[in-house]
Order: sequence, then structure tokens, then C-alpha cells
Amino acid sequence: MLPMSTEASAGSDPHEVLGYLLKHATAKLTASTDAALEPLGIDSKDFGALRVLAHREPTSQLAVAQTLSIDRTTMVALLDVLERKGIVTRRPDPADRRRNVVTLTEEGTQTFDAAQIAYEKAESAFLAGISPSETGQFRRMLRALVES
Repeated sequence: MLPMSTEASAGSDPHEVLGYLLKHATAKLTASTDAALEPLGIDSKDFGALRVLAHREPTSQLAVAQTLSIDRTTMVALLDVLERKGIVTRRPDPADRRRNVVTLTEEGTQTFDAAQIAYEKAESAFLAGISPSETGQFRRMLRALVES
């Protein structure tokens, strides 16, 4: 069976190559969301961690790292910064003192709530060039690619 053809061939304009388009769309969205989150003292990576923590019971920093698909060292550094800002707390897990349990502080919950609004506005501005039905279709297609 031959591979499915795409609109872009190997000799095409690089601006039509899927990898280029995904990379630059991600960079544009990240720049936009980082700018929207900056007044809150966080960026999109921080917001990713807050999003995981806001929707779970207290969890280990390793579980947060795995959910976000980032390495443990990067997770520790990210949480160090958030802890210094008073957004998260870490404490030893009573069931396994080798693990740290991470939770949002009250300030962290307030930061998350404000960040959610700022992020949604930035994301909406990013997607403004396509219709709401196209946005839904775009999300479904990306989800299918990620989950396959």
C-alpha cells in the first residue's frame, strides 16, 4: 500500500510542510499565551502545570511531569520557581517520603483562575482566522493525530 499523499511534496515550499506549519503555529500560540500570562507572573509552561494541579487531588511532581510529558529535572526546576512565587507547595508524601506531593496554594488557585481567562482570550485571538466549526474540527483532528 502506498502512503497517503499530502498536499506538499518533498520539493515543496517549506512553508507548506506540515512540520514547519505545526512548529510555527505552536510558536505563535506560545508567544501569544506567554504575553497574556506575563502580567500574572507565569508563562504557558507554568500554566500547564497549574492546569494539571487545579484538576486533581494533591499529586506527586512525577505524576505532573508525566502528564505534561516533561522530564523530572525540568519539572523540579519549574516547581521550584512556582514555589518561590507562592503558587504551589510541596511536601513529602505521607505514604512515601521519597516523593513530593504538590498542591496549589490559595494564591495559586487565584493565579490559575485568572490565567485560565487570559489563556482562553489569547487562544481565541489565535484561532480568530477560522470559524468556530473549523476550530472544533481542528481540535478533533489534532486529538486524533496525538492519540493515534
